[in-house]
Amino acid sequence: MSVTRTGEPEATVGPDPHRWWALVIIALAQLMVVLDATIVNIALPSAQHDLGISDGDRQWVITAYTLAFGGLLLLGGRVADLVGRKRTFVIGLIGFAVASGIGGAATTSGMLFGARALQGAFAALLAPSALSLLTTTFTDPKERGKAFGVYGALAGSGAAIGFILGGLLTEYLNWRWCLYVNIPIAVIAVFGAFGLLRDRPGHKNVRLDVPGAVLGCGGLVAIVYGVSEAESHGWSAPLVLGLIAGGVALLVTFVWWQNRAPSPLLPLHIVKDRNRAGCFLTMGLAVIGMFGVFLFMTYYLQVVLGYSPVKTGLAFLPLTVAIIIGSTQISARLLPRVAPRVLMVPGMVLAAGGMLFFTQLTVDSAYATELLPGLLLLGLGMGLTFMPVFATATAGVAPQDAGVTSATVNTSQQVGGSIGTALLNTIATTASTAYIAAHLRDPAQRELITREGVVHGYTVAIWWAVGIMLLAGLVAGLMVTAKAPKHAPSDAAVAESVG
Repeated sequence: MSVTRTGEPEATVGPDPHRWWALVIIALAQLMVVLDATIVNIALPSAQHDLGISDGDRQWVITAYTLAFGGLLLLGGRVADLVGRKRTFVIGLIGFAVASGIGGAATTSGMLFGARALQGAFAALLAPSALSLLTTTFTDPKERGKAFGVYGALAGSGAAIGFILGGLLTEYLNWRWCLYVNIPIAVIAVFGAFGLLRDRPGHKNVRLDVPGAVLGCGGLVAIVYGVSEAESHGWSAPLVLGLIAGGVALLVTFVWWQNRAPSPLLPLHIVKDRNRAGCFLTMGLAVIGMFGVFLFMTYYLQVVLGYSPVKTGLAFLPLTVAIIIGSTQISARLLPRVAPRVLMVPGMVLAAGGMLFFTQLTVDSAYATELLPGLLLLGLGMGLTFMPVFATATAGVAPQDAGVTSATVNTSQQVGGSIGTALLNTIATTASTAYIAAHLRDPAQRELITREGVVHGYTVAIWWAVGIMLLAGLVAGLMVTAKAPKHAPSDAAVAESVG
């Protein structure tokens, strides 16, 4: 998913004759960022085995990326404004490629986690500049609509491409190529950017809120690390409580600083609006369950059911298709006629209902009858929710706040995914350990009890995710009181929602 920190589009002098080729380069770069989340999910079981990563730490392969991405996204938009979007775009591409190479060559878990965090940091530069360049390259309204349509289609299909490509690379080469594959994509995009993209110089008067970035990102890292350590130390351990309390203190200080910073990362008047705050909170809660499903279902399909990486990738396709249908064919058509919460609340209930199927998993569940219905319902529910969240959060904002508002929605998504993945993984591994300890009496039954314990852990965590999904629906119902918009959502909102 992508963001822009621009306000009103900047007009260019005449249409760019290479603008459609420029669209290819911009979309290619954004596709790389989007698919990188799901492509690594498929590779994760193999990477965990090769590098000896524990069950409690495996979630860092995902959360290191999403934490850095979400925590630095607002700062990345400011950097693009300061040094220029094209230059930031190229720096993001090169850095992302280098980080991917380091991750692919990782020999330890720490090296892989660090590389994933570095990828997220450069993605935070790449994503804002990509959509900003798209906005300034296409100034004609009709052409812009077509460009956003293409961009949105590629962004929406990124998850599906990631699942399939991840399966193919992991099965026929190895998991490292799920990271190496970014290098040729980035090289092509860099050469294309130099030859095809044009942009105005950066604005020297833009100021970077580095203290705000340190406080916000540091607080999130502390909380996620504290939650992940609860698996091995227990929730009442001084280390765990200290990390979570320290993280909360840093976030409180972040809010205090945003009221005083000369150029705040997050102007607080944006989140004081009831509808906007409701959308941010709904998005953050909603993705907790979805990221948890990606992690648990990948392991369930490959480790428990014995699916190959390719078959696992294909098994996720109905989820992606359902998200795209729910977002572009249902929400986008109904949103101009109904209040946003009329879509968001049923969407969350539908997604929670889909996840209920996963709470009934056993060591030999059938895909067609016990997994597929849940994936379809979850996808439709998330699709129903994504579109009105983006459209409502960005509606009626001042031009100078349009970029930061869009960035904040995306930040809430990445942060929710980070905290949710860490929380649900900790719950799952703790429940699995307790189940195995309570049921393992005959050593001859160790393999079966272990598999049952793993599945039990997944189902316990998914029950928590169901509750969080329903909480998201409650938040949407109580806080998002906006009426039906008078006009259809913009192409930008469509592109954002399916990303």
